[in-house]
Amino acid sequence: MSADSLQGSWDRVTRHGHAVPLYFYSHLFVSHPEVRPMFPLSMSGQRDKFVSALGRIVSHADQLENDAAFLQHLGRDHRKYAVLTEHYDAVGASLCATLKHFLGHEWDEELAADWTAAYQVIARIMVEAAEMSSETTPDWWDADVVSVERRTMDLTLLTIRPRRPFSFLPGQSLSMEIPNRPRLWRYFSPANAPRPDGSIDLQVQQIDGGQVSTAVVRSLKVGDTVKLGAPVGERLTRRTHDRSDLLMVAGGTGLAPLRAIVEQIDQEWQRLNTAPRVHLLHGVRMPWHLYDRPWLRSLAKARPWFEYTEVVSDDPSYPGTRGKVGTVAARQALYGRRAMVCGGPQMVAHTLEQLTAAGMPTEHITYEHFYYAAAEQGTEAALTPSGDLT
Repeated sequence: MSADSLQGSWDRVTRHGHAVPLYFYSHLFVSHPEVRPMFPLSMSGQRDKFVSALGRIVSHADQLENDAAFLQHLGRDHRKYAVLTEHYDAVGASLCATLKHFLGHEWDEELAADWTAAYQVIARIMVEAAEMSSETTPDWWDADVVSVERRTMDLTLLTIRPRRPFSFLPGQSLSMEIPNRPRLWRYFSPANAPRPDGSIDLQVQQIDGGQVSTAVVRSLKVGDTVKLGAPVGERLTRRTHDRSDLLMVAGGTGLAPLRAIVEQIDQEWQRLNTAPRVHLLHGVRMPWHLYDRPWLRSLAKARPWFEYTEVVSDDPSYPGTRGKVGTVAARQALYGRRAMVCGGPQMVAHTLEQLTAAGMPTEHITYEHFYYAAAEQGTEAALTPSGDLT
């Protein structure tokens, strides 16, 4: 299996733009109509997500066996769609048909063998992970909406309580389906550390054109039942009692997973009276987007280990710290600290650039990436029937 061959051929295929996913899904639904109900009614957003995510997987084809964590997460997560082993055969056949269609005479026996081998590895890892997880966890968790609080004009704090035990680590994310948007799963990060009562806070910002975020902010109500997928992501998690000092840089609702970690550290401090130094910078465009200001300011006053800085980029009248949060973060004390960064793709890229330019080693900077294209906060991956965050 040649990674160069896979990547080169995929690059040539993607030059055909929207025609590629259109052909793939048309072939899949015609040849296997039984899978159509697994996908959302509107496929306009799904098509591009397939291309971007599959390309990301293919570009790492030579590392799949050694770095399988993402595909294992993906395989476990696909259980919520009732994906069966035979569905992988259907997707694989349509993928090869799509490649053959757009590559023409280039689609020879050697290239076909490379793609078949790569897809076999992908499918095997995902199926094995799904089978193993099915022995201990459900395909999805039903959760009750117990609180809906409109925090700002376009942001709602949603509190849900799963009906069965739901284990997650601070810093992870979970996918959610709401009743009036079936088959449209979106990823959100819990904004709290695990609680004895199992409740989870989600900070949901309404995005222009977002089908799910708009429905959550405007329509979801106490008493509704939502579905949750298994938690994913490990890059923004920390080991319990880890004493590493942290510089946390959040953009917008990227605050949620970092807030959960702050709660985790605070719980340790209350038990043991010891904690690492933590400096959290929250960057927003306008000051009224600082939706969690009261709690964060209160914690900063009460905890000697916690420092909180608000950064506003677009309001010239704001009397506090102004500018891009990544630029401000790079001016802080970096030596001996690890950095955690969470926000939109542009914010994350700018912050990484600023921190490394200021001398922070790249291995000391962590940020979550799910191999997803950017939408509201990210999108689910290549073979996922209905994942995005719009």
